[in-house]
Amino acid sequence: MRYKAIFFDRDGTLTYFTKEKESWRDRQISEWSGKQFELSYEKMMNLFHLASEGRKPWYKTLEDEKDFFKRYYYHLLVGEGVTEDVKEKAECLFSELWCNGDRKLFPETVEVLEYFKNHGYKMGVISDTSPSLEFTLQELGIAEYFTSFTASSLVGAGKPSPIIFNAALNAQRVTARESIFVDDCKEEADGAREQGFTSFYLDRSGIHSDKYIINNLKQLIDFVEREGKDHATDDHPSR
Repeated sequence: MRYKAIFFDRDGTLTYFTKEKESWRDRQISEWSGKQFELSYEKMMNLFHLASEGRKPWYKTLEDEKDFFKRYYYHLLVGEGVTEDVKEKAECLFSELWCNGDRKLFPETVEVLEYFKNHGYKMGVISDTSPSLEFTLQELGIAEYFTSFTASSLVGAGKPSPIIFNAALNAQRVTARESIFVDDCKEEADGAREQGFTSFYLDRSGIHSDKYIINNLKQLIDFVEREGKDHATDDHPSR
């Protein structure tokens, strides 16, 4: 087998965010504040700054992360003009929104993970995210497929930095050339390829096409099966 390991991004690759949770959040905050709530990127980044309280990194453990997001929702409500029972309402938002049904699996995710597990691949996740990476996948019932969970918050660098890719490779004791990577961000998929991975950009829109672009995770199975046939042909040339 040419490849020994396969690494997946999480959000947008294995999982997607549920619109229902976001809609609930917006309705609830609007009701408490008496005005329409919208979370712009600038507002979100300012809330991250406030919740961090000047700490870098923001969090290194699961407990750090929980405390961080409780502060995040507290500052959010204060910023929206909520004055009554702010701490209790922040706890309500945290309980409803943090790792509580906010993600779902794409339809083909389990089938693809089963295939690579049954064919002896080492499997890992590489994600620009917080310490709850493994916890979120446990909640979705797929953590058991993986033997490494490489989160940017824990290694101190995000994709496409070589630091995070090397941390994932070291965790699995494989080289980049022995590994496949897939991500729904083109820049990050390209960055892995520059490090020596056989790397695919997952474009679920189907708009783009290229040798290293796939539209569904099941195309990874097609790829490795073609590779296997080609390798077998090379080992047994016709005479």
